[in-house]
Amino acid sequence: MNYLRQVAAIAGKDLRSELRTKEALNASLSFAVVILLLFSFVVDPDSEMLEQMSGGLLWMVFAFSGTLILNRGFAREIPNDCLDALIASPIPGSALFLGKAIANFALIAIIEAICFPVFGILYNLNWTQQLPVLLGVSALATWSMATLGTMFGALTVNMQLRELMLPMLIYPMLIPALMAAMQLTTLLIAGQPIDAEHAIWLRVLIAFDIIFTSLAAVLVETVLVG
Repeated sequence: MNYLRQVAAIAGKDLRSELRTKEALNASLSFAVVILLLFSFVVDPDSEMLEQMSGGLLWMVFAFSGTLILNRGFAREIPNDCLDALIASPIPGSALFLGKAIANFALIAIIEAICFPVFGILYNLNWTQQLPVLLGVSALATWSMATLGTMFGALTVNMQLRELMLPMLIYPMLIPALMAAMQLTTLLIAGQPIDAEHAIWLRVLIAFDIIFTSLAAVLVETVLVG
């Protein structure tokens, strides 16, 4: 229970800090909406191509805009040596990682919750036909982004070009999760259930989350201290 309280304390601190200033949240949301708006002028809302590319468009937007949030995870601890204080505290590295990953997950989920309705309005698509499953897939893919983003955020926090290095590191690693999310999201927005042919993508997402969450929780203390 003490471990869970530590995780919750870190997550709550990060969420309060971001929601107080809304710096990364506003920048990320503005970027996402602008990209959706620009593409709406290019793609015919009634075309078959839109239905086929809907998942790819959405997750491209989420991946790019989410990086603005992920960059702030550990960077907000740099002033006043807050990061050194956190590392020196008795909180385990895994609890620090999970707390920050949960906060990043929640902030990216806020962006997605706003962008899905905007996407439906701009592109004239009914994206709610398989809503419960779509939310589940989005949660799995968002956790993939939050996990990798938090881990590499810890790795690049002391780099001068961390805003550039973080996307360069996480995007190649995220390819399996993003491919799975794109395939499944396109299917679900079209109103089709996940069949046996596409179930492999769901297994890829689940396996990705389990593997990288476990690795990050084990390695994050070495990354921060080393």
